Amino acid sequence: MNEMALKYGCNPNQKPARVYMEKGELPFKVLNGKPGYINLLDALNSWQLVRELKKATGLPAAASFKHVSPAGAAVAVPLSDVLKQVYFVEGVELSPVATAYIRARGADRMSSYGDFVALSDECDAQTASFLQREVSDGIIAPSYSEAALEILKTKRKGTYLVIQMDSDYEPEPLEHKQVFGVSFEQQRNDVEITEDCLTERPTKNKDIPDAAKRDLLIALITLKYTQSNSVCYTKDGQAIGIGAGQQSRVHCTRLAGSKADNWFLRQSPQVLNLPFKSEVRRPDRDNAIDVYIGEEYEDLLRDGEWQRVFTEKPPVFTREEKKEWLKKAEGICLGSDAFFPFGDNIERAHKSGVSYIAQTGGSIRDDNVIETCDKYNIAMAFTGIRLFHH
Repeated sequence: MNEMALKYGCNPNQKPARVYMEKGELPFKVLNGKPGYINLLDALNSWQLVRELKKATGLPAAASFKHVSPAGAAVAVPLSDVLKQVYFVEGVELSPVATAYIRARGADRMSSYGDFVALSDECDAQTASFLQREVSDGIIAPSYSEAALEILKTKRKGTYLVIQMDSDYEPEPLEHKQVFGVSFEQQRNDVEITEDCLTERPTKNKDIPDAAKRDLLIALITLKYTQSNSVCYTKDGQAIGIGAGQQSRVHCTRLAGSKADNWFLRQSPQVLNLPFKSEVRRPDRDNAIDVYIGEEYEDLLRDGEWQRVFTEKPPVFTREEKKEWLKKAEGICLGSDAFFPFGDNIERAHKSGVSYIAQTGGSIRDDNVIETCDKYNIAMAFTGIRLFHH
């Protein structure tokens, strides 16, 4: 099949809508459900991301996409006991592909609500079972076990979107799009992100250990498929904070940094010991935790509200307590899809425990950025690669 009609485009008024190939067959099959325009944008972008993560790290990879940018991306690095608790998988032996998915989904659960999932490897029954309990629109993977497919077909009253991607498919080198009737053509961004792009290190501290190299590659590959401007914080094989589509780079750094901080705050004893009622649904827990660790915690802890989700009223997680906990964050990596124009980005990154940075380089203020890194003993690599994505 080389063409597929869609219900509508980005919005219901945008009809007719379709996807088609000018040459050959569509490189995917719909095994269940009916895809929409945005579903397929998420599917094809997220597939490229996980395919590149697998190639760069040799580990199964997963991504959680929303509105054509990743909310999370990860590879199959085993989870600590604390993260198993944070990600609601205590006492469970996880397959590699399930580990990658749990990490990708767990990075920013608020943003991942209603996501599109991508897997680099076959979807197994365990991963499908985890997906079954999450609010999600669809999944793309190269294959599915028979048991996994049966589980996924029961999701959303049988309408859950399941797409099988041809893992051997390679697109034409030139890509095209239209905007306001004007056709654009460019070479597809096939730049390969490898450790070779981390060799130029202008900072005094030039030590980037292997785990940090892996996490920097994860950040850069994630940024390759994130709407620009974009910045990505990573740790232990996964994205922990992604700032996408901001006009100012420092706002990307702040946005992604606040998400990384929230990821780390969720591992604090104050959050791990919250006395949730057993019947509280996972999305409601996620929302409650987000409010509890935020500046508007009083909305959750006021009388008449806390009783809805907790068995007893938890103490306030004070600003001072949060600051003390965040001081423990260290060894975090940061990638940027273009150069940092000022040292203020580094100042903000330092507050979130960033120790390693990979960015394009080439700003007229590189000296200020390097000086700020040196102030905090941060090791930084200039990649020489810009990763804008629109």
